[in-house]
Amino acid sequence: MKHIIEGKAPAVRTVVADENAAGQRLDNFLLRQLKGVPKTHVYRIIRSGEVRVNKGRAAADTRLAAGDEVRLPPVRVSGAAVQKAAQPAPGREFPVLFEDEHLLAIDKPAGVAVHGGSGVDFGVIEQMRRARPGAKFLELVHRLDRETSGILLVAKKRSALTHLQNQFRERETGKTYLALVTGEWPARKKVIDQPLRKYLLPAAAGSADAGERRVRVTTPEDPEGLRSVTLVRVRSTIGAQAKRGLPAFSLLEVTIKTGRTHQIRVHLSANGHPIAGDDKYGDFDLNRRLQKAGLKRMFLHAWRLRFAHPATGDAIELLAPLPAELQGFGDAALGVG
Repeated sequence: MKHIIEGKAPAVRTVVADENAAGQRLDNFLLRQLKGVPKTHVYRIIRSGEVRVNKGRAAADTRLAAGDEVRLPPVRVSGAAVQKAAQPAPGREFPVLFEDEHLLAIDKPAGVAVHGGSGVDFGVIEQMRRARPGAKFLELVHRLDRETSGILLVAKKRSALTHLQNQFRERETGKTYLALVTGEWPARKKVIDQPLRKYLLPAAAGSADAGERRVRVTTPEDPEGLRSVTLVRVRSTIGAQAKRGLPAFSLLEVTIKTGRTHQIRVHLSANGHPIAGDDKYGDFDLNRRLQKAGLKRMFLHAWRLRFAHPATGDAIELLAPLPAELQGFGDAALGVG
């Protein structure tokens, strides 16, 4: 990466994107360049126009090309943040579902973020880079919520990253999750087609969650709403257990046709069937009872992924079985087989 210092202001610099940065979103590029700078501040300097790409304003989702000149404004970072950013992530490997010279598919455990940022020092990708110092290129193809387990793709070549991300963008992949929801899901309700929009919890809420990002269902007329489509198939239902204070549950196969933030969680909750253990959109009183019954996390798992191999075009189908903590809870507490 070549750095060009502008004039006599050493705090302002221009970074020239190399081939490894080609196709990367501007916000992700900046998060790697500005180590220790809070994610909220990175987005603020993008919105304000202080970040420039080839001397022009750019949005957070702008895709960079090799040779693009990115102007980085002066940013102040506390000494503690710099020291923290300088500490390398601990190396860690994850269960491998598929690997060749182009890509890697892992079974991500719940509770691990896919990348650092927003109060998280490091995630899956930083740990994998540390564990594989000889790898020239490792980049996330897509994301999973921190609380969600299951299949996660990592590209080992820039060409594979671009090809796979195009498949996700053009909805040419098949992403199916297993979700345990409260109540008996209507078998006839197979398609949820409701736009979603992001918002921030008001600071006046007075809780630790104030200011956090959330998502809600909105109307087709909402200019900030994004069309979101979720397909639902009932795998099994479990009757209510009155003696234990537990309602009926449904185990669903959920396929997303669009990849919106928190899409599955919000769509299912908005339709009256929140995911068991969901601490953002779920039934909080029920979650406490479920914890006592043995469910310590959200019951959402990225179970199946179908895509075309980025080099050969061959159809690939990957399956990640339910992790032990979910399978064990289902078998012991609910009889989910």
